[in-house]
Amino acid sequence: MNLFSSLKDKNGAEKLQHPAVILILIVLALILGYIIAKGGLMVAVALLVLFPGIIFANRFLNDPRVGIYTIIALAFLAIGLTRYIRGVPLGLSIDGFLVLTYIAIFFRYFYEKVSWSQINRDIVYLSIIWFLYSILQLVNPEALSRTAWFYAMRGISLYMLLLIPIALLIFNRLRYLIIFLYMWGAFSILGTLKGLQQLYIGPDSAEQYWLDTVGAVTHILFGELRVFSFYSDAGQFGAAQGAAGVVGLLTALSIKGRFNKIFFIVMGVAGLWGMMISGTRGAMIVPMVGGATFILLRKNFKAFFIGSILMALIYAFFAYTYIGQGNSQIRRMRTAFRPEDDASYLVRLENRRILSNYLANKPFGGGIGSAGDWGKRFSPQGFLAQIATDSWYVQIWAEQGIIGLILHLSILSYILLKGSYIIMFRLKEPELRGIMSALMAGFTGIMGASYGNGVLGQMPTGVMIYLSWSFIFMSQQLEREYIYLTAKKLSPWSFDNKT
Repeated sequence: MNLFSSLKDKNGAEKLQHPAVILILIVLALILGYIIAKGGLMVAVALLVLFPGIIFANRFLNDPRVGIYTIIALAFLAIGLTRYIRGVPLGLSIDGFLVLTYIAIFFRYFYEKVSWSQINRDIVYLSIIWFLYSILQLVNPEALSRTAWFYAMRGISLYMLLLIPIALLIFNRLRYLIIFLYMWGAFSILGTLKGLQQLYIGPDSAEQYWLDTVGAVTHILFGELRVFSFYSDAGQFGAAQGAAGVVGLLTALSIKGRFNKIFFIVMGVAGLWGMMISGTRGAMIVPMVGGATFILLRKNFKAFFIGSILMALIYAFFAYTYIGQGNSQIRRMRTAFRPEDDASYLVRLENRRILSNYLANKPFGGGIGSAGDWGKRFSPQGFLAQIATDSWYVQIWAEQGIIGLILHLSILSYILLKGSYIIMFRLKEPELRGIMSALMAGFTGIMGASYGNGVLGQMPTGVMIYLSWSFIFMSQQLEREYIYLTAKKLSPWSFDNKT
């Protein structure tokens, strides 16, 4: 008691000078030194991580939105980190944090009223329907591996099912929209910087090991590196950066505030630069489709006409000229406009012909996880594991059949049409409508890119698109907050706006 009473009225520095406190610190240092000496480096690292981990867990349980921030960060970084931390399934960390976020929501709001009506929306029901179809694939007689189903269905339907309700429930304020956009921009800028390092300085030792063991087949073409940054592959890097470029530049056109405009211009330029250096031909459709979508949503038909002329000029540049042919990125992208000269395109057409014959009597497909990398890993003897699907839609068709493809395209089309209707005819505030149009443009661009590459269900694209859908579908609610804040002469884009 005397010790505590003597320390009660002292400040932090004076407390540290107290003999009893000094003695306690010495004893703790000796104990920790002994533990580290016995346990080695791993124990030392564990102790170093322990205290920040406790702080993080405290913040997480008090504010479940920390879970969403963490999921966004992991969506960008987890796959890339596996090149440095081998043998650890870091991709499953996203699943873990999704579950932990639900647990945190349960405890955080245990004694508080939660507006569950927030998730009473059609987009949630669509997520449930798509996930239930994935569950039915467990009894698909053509499926060869239930383990492959578990791994593959996560990106196909589970993340969509879990992430959208969380966003609708606790991510439903303007300040979370701006945090989401800034996180997207920050990681995309870092992604391009990492890609530039790979292109001009060269891959580091971990990346070179990945290239030497598995990546070189698809990422070293004619002696040229296809840049992949810290993403899973160059295809995902190119499409994701293309979407970031579209969202960044179009947000900059709409949002107010000098700093906001500068940041999103940098995000947009970095995104499009990253798309170009990836050497991914299919990613070029992202800004083209996204730009057209934005113009249509803004109901600016004069701009649409001018944009059409611009896209025609871009097409003519790649299809009918040889300008810039000495640049490997331009040279590779030009082949996308001249498919008759592209051997890989002809191979894709042949693969789709083979799949068409194989799937003719299989309306439910060959089972989730039977094609692509998961098929090669868990059922290499299967027919679909031998055929490259390339396209996201072809993968859905191969694994879930024509019924699954029709259902999937119907859901995507509904989200596109309903979201566009909300933006065009329900939102009245030009600034917010412009930002929502930018998010929709990013989505339609990814839809276009998914025709040539399997990007929609991969990280980070899947997480960013699902969160974009959530913001679009609750944008009328966000608009009411926007009107209230601007009427109070408050900035709607303040990170810590608690009004």
